[in-house]
Amino acid sequence: MQGELSLKSKLIRSIVSEFNSNKKFTERYSVEEENKSEIDVDFKYPDHLEAERIQLENFTMEKLIWKESESKLLILQLHGGGYVGAFKKNYKQMAGLYSEVGKGATVMSVDYRVAPENPFPAALEDALEAYDYILESGWHHDQIVLAGDSAGGGLAMALCHTLKSQWRRPPAGIIAMSPWTDLTLSGSSYKDNYDIDPVFGNDRSELIFNNPYPGENDRRDPRISPLFGDFTGFPPMLIQVGTDEMLYSDSEQVALKARAAGVKVRFSKYNGMFHVFQMAGTMMEESKRAWSEVGRFLEEL
Repeated sequence: MQGELSLKSKLIRSIVSEFNSNKKFTERYSVEEENKSEIDVDFKYPDHLEAERIQLENFTMEKLIWKESESKLLILQLHGGGYVGAFKKNYKQMAGLYSEVGKGATVMSVDYRVAPENPFPAALEDALEAYDYILESGWHHDQIVLAGDSAGGGLAMALCHTLKSQWRRPPAGIIAMSPWTDLTLSGSSYKDNYDIDPVFGNDRSELIFNNPYPGENDRRDPRISPLFGDFTGFPPMLIQVGTDEMLYSDSEQVALKARAAGVKVRFSKYNGMFHVFQMAGTMMEESKRAWSEVGRFLEEL
């Protein structure tokens, strides 16, 4: 558990809360807008980074390479967005941060298909195809780390459940930022934090409460809600979450269940933080500490 919020963190938290509670802002962002990918948007990376676009049959990936790096690590980034939001340009910034804290690691970001046009299992199929593409490109499973935030964190765990069901070796590790692991919404935090969550609180958002991704499938399927799967044999996991999140239970319950199955889990709770606060990058102390923790986790792997 981290300490008291800094003044800057309190300000950023207030801005996030104001934005998400103001209908004039949120009504501008329809599902159609969320479905639009920004992976083709130009992004100015630092000169030591080079981006390459990879087009597969159903989706696009961006490979970020640290020039002249000798790192043998590849981070497979699975973005968030509740399975309805496509890849946005802020994930390019996160890819750069992953490469930096990974000391020159290559980062592969997946613009997987999203609902409602492409419900389950589209996102999972694309994540698996991306993983296979990386292996076929010469990388070994123990060089790959899955990283995801929100739905992407859940998708990373769902991918591991899928690999396990196919008797395949898991990746080297999982980094999950505020992962959505329970689409049945059974955790107590959905009620306990309803009034204080700056992102989803005080609003029964369809993104959470009526999400189209599962379709007619069982929401307890571990490939949809990884919380309900068997974590035996999973690789080490770093799970980060804010204490004020409605999705707090999703992280806590997975951490408890995975540890009980013998998995090495670092479960870090950041006091007063909101959903995927790590997107703030270096803007506030909590997000800076979170990214430093990611770096230490990668170094330990």
